[in-house]
This record gives sequence, C-alpha cells and structure tokens, in this order.
Amino acid sequence: MKQELTRIVPMIRRFAYSLTGSYADADDLLQSTVEKILSKPVPEDAELSQWAFRICRNLWIDEFRARKIRQHDQIEETEVDSTDLAPEQTHQSSANVKQIHAAMDVLPADQRSIISLVAIQGMSYKEVASTLSVPVGTVMSRLARARASLSQYLKHQLGEASYE
Repeated sequence: MKQELTRIVPMIRRFAYSLTGSYADADDLLQSTVEKILSKPVPEDAELSQWAFRICRNLWIDEFRARKIRQHDQIEETEVDSTDLAPEQTHQSSANVKQIHAAMDVLPADQRSIISLVAIQGMSYKEVASTLSVPVGTVMSRLARARASLSQYLKHQLGEASYE
C-alpha cells in the first residue's frame, strides 16, 4: 500500500489544487486526504486511487461548505472594501490562469470535481463515475454543463476586457 500511495500522491495533489485553486490549500487537503487514507482500511471492493479521489473530494466539499458558512458570517460582520485590491501587474499567461481559476470557482462543486478528474487527471467517464459513485450519464451531463459554463464565463470575461 505504501508504494501505491506514493504513486498516487502527485495525482491527488493535482486534483486537490484543481479543486482549491491554491497550492497551500491543496497541500492541506492532500495532507487531510492521506491522513484519512492511513486511518481507515481500504474497502475490499475499492481501488486505492479511486477511493483516494473520493475521500479528497468529500473532504474538500466539507471544507468548502464550512468556508462558505464562515465567509457568510464574516461578510455580515464587516463591510468589504474593493479599493483594497491592488491592480494586477502580471504577464498575460498569469492573467489567463487567474481567469481559469476564477471560472472554476464559479462552477458548482459537483461540476468542478468532474471536470478536474476528466481534464486534469485524464480519467475516463467510467472511471469518474466509479470514483464519485454516480452514473456515467450524470458524469457526461455535469461535464457538458461545466464546459458550457466555463466557456460562457470566459467569453463574458474576454468581452469585458476588450472594453476596458
């Protein structure tokens, strides 16, 4: 199991980063995932990598929900001042990466995890369905909606950028 876990850790880290959009948060999520894997026996009918992705996704959903609640409470307590934001002084490629991360943040959790597993991890629809315990048709429809949402968001962002 140690060799298999060592093999899949980079894949889980990429998946965690695709979910969180932050290297620090991805590393925290990876650590939590590995701790959970090591604290429980792998189910007999589960492949370690698929089980690990499922654990990672579930931990992220729990954290995402908790952050949403904390953020909502914090917004009620303080007023957000948009003048604190510094103008971007980065290259075009960095701006594109930020646009993609922003677009991914707009997606619902179920769509984000599926597009991450398909586009970043290179999993087949069948593997994603097995990993997330959903039908293949659900994977396909969520992926289609995620791609359409990303496309629409990026087109909208590019349209606004051309007017600035």
